[in-house]
Amino acid sequence: MRALTALVAAGAALVLAAGTAAAGPHHGPGKGPGPNPGKGKGPSVTRFHVPPPNPGALTQIKDLARAGQFRDADLIRRMISTPQAVWLTGQEGHDVRADARRTVTDAKRQKAMPVLSLYNVPGRDCAQYSAGGASDTAEYIEWIDQVAKGIGPHPSIVILEPDSLALMPNDCGQDDEEETLTAARFTEIRYAVDVLASKPKVNVYLDAGHSDWHRVDSIVTRLIEADIASARGYYLNPSNYQTDESLARYGNLISGCLAYAAEGGDPADCPNQWWEPQEALEWLAEHVTTDRAEWTPYVTDTSRNGRGPWSAPEDAAYPDPQTWCNPPDRGLGQRPTANTGDPLIDAHLWIKIPGESDGECLRGTDGPEDPERGTVAPRAGQWFPQQALELARLAQPALR
Repeated sequence: MRALTALVAAGAALVLAAGTAAAGPHHGPGKGPGPNPGKGKGPSVTRFHVPPPNPGALTQIKDLARAGQFRDADLIRRMISTPQAVWLTGQEGHDVRADARRTVTDAKRQKAMPVLSLYNVPGRDCAQYSAGGASDTAEYIEWIDQVAKGIGPHPSIVILEPDSLALMPNDCGQDDEEETLTAARFTEIRYAVDVLASKPKVNVYLDAGHSDWHRVDSIVTRLIEADIASARGYYLNPSNYQTDESLARYGNLISGCLAYAAEGGDPADCPNQWWEPQEALEWLAEHVTTDRAEWTPYVTDTSRNGRGPWSAPEDAAYPDPQTWCNPPDRGLGQRPTANTGDPLIDAHLWIKIPGESDGECLRGTDGPEDPERGTVAPRAGQWFPQQALELARLAQPALR
């Protein structure tokens, strides 16, 4: 019992204390004017904020310790004491201004940079597992204003609306012939950029999906329409599993294409991620005159990509494999850091909170069980002990 008490107490204390993962004072968010003058003028990032954990994680630590599984309990403790984002979702009963203020002041006490993932755009997730969001543009604008007031003068990284640009209303058949909702989506994102990026210590990043989704020219066109020029940059791989290598290649092509478009080129001409790599690099060298140091930077979500993406077994033949949804045998990826070794990558972050479910994951079946796991998965955002332990055990690099 003494070991159990000590382990659970250590888990809570580590998370709530100011002990955050180091990130050398490299080139990350807050390094100075960068490619988007007026953005990211906050202090250099040396550490990222560790928020309070999902209560389900502390329950799991206690249950594992009671069962004598102290090694697994310690792995979960280490996972939740790693810096990760705070999601602001417009959840009923929450005052987003107070939530934002609480996060940035807690980060200040830790002498750390907070990461805020804003997730309340109307029609989010195309009515899938994480459906919800503000009821209309007017409500969303008011919500963004409250977020901005909550942040106040404090430095922060804002991950603006995961899937907002990669999963538009017209992508999932939820718009009318005039694409009214899609036009509104761009209006909403541009407004958020205008309000939040005007704060000198706030680094705003826009959604660019991941490397196994949209072609480069498709996502570049959307980023431009969403006013990427006024943001710090964009982010890749939110809540997904693509490898660091594929993300770096994709990001290089996106940033190169954005530079090409800014020079007057047509994004449709740009090489995409399925070109032969050397051919794509040669194209950029020949057609883009802007120095690479001035290209638009980005951040990546490495919270669950340590083992790369999952492919459904060939003999499973699911109607919809949903490879993004609670895939088995995945692992945590690189720890959050601004010392990325690539001038284009401002930081590797844990945007998705590892251990929280992606949803029920029926994979095209009638359910209610996830046919791959043989169990009913928790609702999106709820703690999923089975997956949490997989991620911690299979972390690459290993948790230490």
